[in-house]
Amino acid sequence: MNTTVHAYKTGWKRGLIETRISLTTIGDLMGFIMPTAIAIVVLFFMRGADFEGSPVSLGAMNMPSLIGMNVVFGGIMGIMGTLSMDRTNGTLLRAKSMPGGMTGYLVGHMVSTALFVLATVAVMLAAGLVLFDGLEFDSPDRWLLFVAVVLMGIVTTLPLGAVLGAAINNPKNMGLVMFPIMGSVAISGIFYPLTALPGWLQGIGQVFPIYWMGLGMRHSLLPDSAVAVEVDGSWRTLLMFAVLAAWAVLALALAPKLLRRMARRESGSAVAARRAEMQQQWG
Repeated sequence: MNTTVHAYKTGWKRGLIETRISLTTIGDLMGFIMPTAIAIVVLFFMRGADFEGSPVSLGAMNMPSLIGMNVVFGGIMGIMGTLSMDRTNGTLLRAKSMPGGMTGYLVGHMVSTALFVLATVAVMLAAGLVLFDGLEFDSPDRWLLFVAVVLMGIVTTLPLGAVLGAAINNPKNMGLVMFPIMGSVAISGIFYPLTALPGWLQGIGQVFPIYWMGLGMRHSLLPDSAVAVEVDGSWRTLLMFAVLAAWAVLALALAPKLLRRMARRESGSAVAARRAEMQQQWG
């Protein structure tokens, strides 16, 4: 028990240190600022476009959806990319060699990723409330719903990222995961209402958490009349939380098993083989 507590404390401290280092590293900082800024600028120029039946502009409607997408995308890719790269550079092997090292390693990356996701959400929320007409965020129930959806999204996506990261044994295979993720974004109702898609695509889009995150964000930020363009003309709040919770439970059940299997397979020869393969590919 003491070892486990120590590992979690070490992981928390590691996460804070990693976050501080990233905030003082130009490359990491630009990687955080530029995508967020580009998304806000693009939506700003969409503020005059309207969708039939919507009481707000297309830019205002997409801003909450985009916040939801960033929670999902940031949570999954943050953990998945880190696990994939650290298997190649030997970081995972070093963590495995220490008592409680894997726990501290994973907790640290989850803390760092969650902090960056929350920072992105805060920046986009502040920009949206200033730039877009029609967003409503002036009552306690809106604040509580917004916070609840964001936290549920983080709890769901971080273990999903761990599951996917544990399944990828080489960074070059990340494209195999990125393609279906981007496909789910295309049919998630992020950039236009899901009701604009054919019925069969609507059904597929509602399987994935990114749609429900976008729906929860729209519920917390858009006027009640905006529900008219949603599926069944309803926010489906309870179903939204249920679907996200189901994904979280599934990921939390799979992640420990896959991570233990991944750790068992780590060895000096495996790391050396990955490095040699990457050097050969990159010349």
